[in-house]
Amino acid sequence: MKKPVYFNHDGGVEDLAALFLVLQIERIEGIGMFVIPADCYLEPALRTSQKITDRFGSYDIEVAASHSRGVNSFPKEWRMHAFYVDALSILNEKGSVDTKVSKFPAHLHLVESVNKATEPVTLLFTGPFTDLVRAIDEDPSISSIIKNLVWMGGTFLEKRNVEEPEHDGTAEWNAFWDPYAVSTVFQEHFPIEMVALESINQVALTLDVRQHWASLCSHIGIDFIGQCYAFCPPLIHDETNSTYYLWNILTTITLDFSAITRSKEISAIVYTETPKQGRIEEHLNGKLNHVIDHVNRDTFFQAFEKFMRKAVCRITT
Repeated sequence: MKKPVYFNHDGGVEDLAALFLVLQIERIEGIGMFVIPADCYLEPALRTSQKITDRFGSYDIEVAASHSRGVNSFPKEWRMHAFYVDALSILNEKGSVDTKVSKFPAHLHLVESVNKATEPVTLLFTGPFTDLVRAIDEDPSISSIIKNLVWMGGTFLEKRNVEEPEHDGTAEWNAFWDPYAVSTVFQEHFPIEMVALESINQVALTLDVRQHWASLCSHIGIDFIGQCYAFCPPLIHDETNSTYYLWNILTTITLDFSAITRSKEISAIVYTETPKQGRIEEHLNGKLNHVIDHVNRDTFFQAFEKFMRKAVCRITT
């Protein structure tokens, strides 16, 4: 029996690569997804999601558009990446798009998809929680159908990845974008698995990994992923200005390879006001989360390569 998964992403290169991966994992079935304009501009991220599903999907999955807005905007430079992936030749060879965009906005699409599921649903979120809160507000009963929430977000490290004016630098971006939504979701009863920066920092996209992929570019899935990450070269987008990390890939792979990670239980709260807005902190009276803080790096890259090798292009004429 395949695990039903509903996927939320916010259109960065890592999110689009994670969508590719969702479509390759045999033991899960995507029952829907939506794009939220956090780490992206909505229109190109939506188009690119349709094209990736067309080219690499083995089943039909509908994509919805979120019109939610966050409290704090991602940097413009990061949000541009969906435009670049959208222009890749491999996604445009067919010249048309078959994957449908839902008539419902993201939060209503989530409500509909969860209610239609025949068994409890796993939520895979590589973006913020805003539309999840809106969905629960619309239909509180869906909380009882959610089996668990797997989230790339948060950290308990001293050094985090938000460096913005009037902020103390203690937040991670997916929490910082809408900390009020995180606070609300932390009141829900369903389990949350946080794939935190503690573990993500162990899966760096180093030059040797890039070169290894380049040597295998005859495999169409590896070539596609390598081309995507070419838009995130070394020297940008991280705290040391030297390395990119496979945030959302690790989060997605945990759905199929949980044995490669180690987690611990931490009760936590989130700050909603400046200067700590979005900071997630250990607290005895907080939400009990399973926090992944370690990953077997070699096994992770082997698993990712297995799925990339598995991919084939599905061209519908």
